[in-house]
Amino acid sequence: MGKFLTILVILLVVVALAQIARVYELSSELRKRKEEEVPDADNRFNARFFLVFMVALFGSFIWLTLAYKDDMALFQLPASEHGVGIDNLYMFNWVILIFVFFLVQTVLFVFASKYYRKKGVKALFFPHDNRLELVWTIIPSIVLAVIIIYGLTIWNRITDDAAEDALVIEVYSRQFDWTVRYPGPDGRLGASDYRLISATNPLGLVTHRTIKSKMEELENETARLSSRIQNEVLPDSRVKELQERIDRMNRHRANIFALLEAPFDTLHNFADDDILVRGEFVLPKNREVKMLFRSQDVIHSAYMPHFRAQMNTVPGMTTTFKLTPTVTTDSMRLVQKNPEFNYVLLCNKVCGAAHYNMQMAIVVEEEAAFEQWLSEQRPFYEGKDDEDETIENITLTEN
Repeated sequence: MGKFLTILVILLVVVALAQIARVYELSSELRKRKEEEVPDADNRFNARFFLVFMVALFGSFIWLTLAYKDDMALFQLPASEHGVGIDNLYMFNWVILIFVFFLVQTVLFVFASKYYRKKGVKALFFPHDNRLELVWTIIPSIVLAVIIIYGLTIWNRITDDAAEDALVIEVYSRQFDWTVRYPGPDGRLGASDYRLISATNPLGLVTHRTIKSKMEELENETARLSSRIQNEVLPDSRVKELQERIDRMNRHRANIFALLEAPFDTLHNFADDDILVRGEFVLPKNREVKMLFRSQDVIHSAYMPHFRAQMNTVPGMTTTFKLTPTVTTDSMRLVQKNPEFNYVLLCNKVCGAAHYNMQMAIVVEEEAAFEQWLSEQRPFYEGKDDEDETIENITLTEN
């Protein structure tokens, strides 16, 4: 009901304004005045009203800024070390923008109110002024150069190489969720390969077991399709389609077998103890974290607004970003006065129909609490490979 009344009031206001305009037109016709003729009284009124509008514009800008400053990211506490520099850069730009806004709008409205059309007064016309050209070319160039140099300094600082003792984690995106991978007790993230991606190995981690499992999966599927070709009555087009699928899977198996030629110690030994988490993940306070980003399907964007961090996740390549959390989740809840507050990882690219669901909670804990949490997580594979699952016993057979 409230929405209906609001729409009705707006419509009535529009109709009233249209009628007022029509009355003005009729009064002009009665006075036998041409429409393009504007009397001096109207010009003076409009000139003074420009000043009134300028005061209202500046007043509303200041009021809105003060009223909503608590909801603006610019005035919220950054939760990372580099976030302070990012916020300072933003504030530096906003100070310049607000100064230019007030300056330009003041000149615009004051000139419009002062130099309105008057009878018997002819406007001064000059086609060119070198001094003005220098002013509005050199000054903006200097300001832009300062902004660019300042911005590059901040960017180079936050994209520099991470420290050797930094915690390295992988953030893996796919439609429409996130998976975060931590190194296990060996302190190293295992290798990954898109050719090994499956329902049980969504990140394509490379181990003895995942190679064998993928090879068996392809062999079983190849055998099933071959059986269909031999035992079912199918049209030639369907037979051709199934044979093409078999050929593709055979090439896939050959490519996976090529993984075995990689150096044994650097490829297959480190992924079994990796820790995969979904739903939420934990970061340690005051410890540098190097994040590696990968994508399974399309371009996503890992956006962590409270940490002032964002990085695209691109299929076929690994992007990276480093950050050092400085405020625990519990401390930020006190700052925000919100006991249910959580840091969040969002996708900032429209990546599909369920893009809005692609988010993951981030928890920042003290170092001891983080280590305790990490020790409680299950590794990618907890068992022990049987002797027949070793790399030497995996063979490539032809179908």
